[in-house]
Amino acid sequence: MISVNKVFYAHSERFQMQNMNVHIKAGEVVSLIGPNGSGKSTLLRLVARLLKQSEGDIILDGKNIHTMKSADVAKQLAMLPQMHDHQLDLTVKELIEFGRGPHKSWSSRLNKEDEKIVDWALSVTNLGGYEYRLLQSLSGGERQRAWIAMTLAQRTNVLLLDEPTTFLDIVHQLEVMELVKRLNEEFGMTIVMVLHDINQAAQYSDRLLVLKRGQLQYDGIPEEVLCHEMFQRVFGIEVDIFQGSDKPFFTPKRISKRREARCEQKNVLPLS
Repeated sequence: MISVNKVFYAHSERFQMQNMNVHIKAGEVVSLIGPNGSGKSTLLRLVARLLKQSEGDIILDGKNIHTMKSADVAKQLAMLPQMHDHQLDLTVKELIEFGRGPHKSWSSRLNKEDEKIVDWALSVTNLGGYEYRLLQSLSGGERQRAWIAMTLAQRTNVLLLDEPTTFLDIVHQLEVMELVKRLNEEFGMTIVMVLHDINQAAQYSDRLLVLKRGQLQYDGIPEEVLCHEMFQRVFGIEVDIFQGSDKPFFTPKRISKRREARCEQKNVLPLS
């Protein structure tokens, strides 16, 4: 579905992404985690073709994204960036209608099929009855669902989310994460997201990719990646790790003085 092959990208002397290799299968939910400045959002923007690597290839469904037309990429892949303009003087429905852009010519109007898709996006995100509300009048969680609905209106198979729960309280964070889970389970969407909450990432993801200083450090299922070695090596902290009813979770203890602990799990994949 998505392959990042030997990608090199640098936006300053202080940050370089070198020899990045990532492969994401159709139908997976994958979270990118790591310290600030580790390259999580950069990798997402490279996959979305918002940035261009200096070396390597990014393949989407067998095609190099930089040989594809922008509209064709947008029909297969939708991205919700980290920051949105919440002061837009738009209704919820008007915002969602922008998601049909890749499927329309510049001057064409929405047809009945487009309207059905907009209504579907409203329904899936539990925004029925909100279509004529102004974005400015919504709560943070409602606004975020409206932006996600806009990406759904593109009707893509791949959804990229850059910190979708930032600035939301815990209830609205869980609403967004449950929506992500539903999009994957009911509609088979491939979802790649940047998350700072590692426990949420472990709970809602099939795989975790751990980045540090532009390098991929770990790639595996949450049960393998969440280990003492990873937290000490990547974040420099000591933690307690527990097994929940479904996925593992952790609580932080202190900044680590010992960085060489080894994982108990045998299948974890440290990459550098």
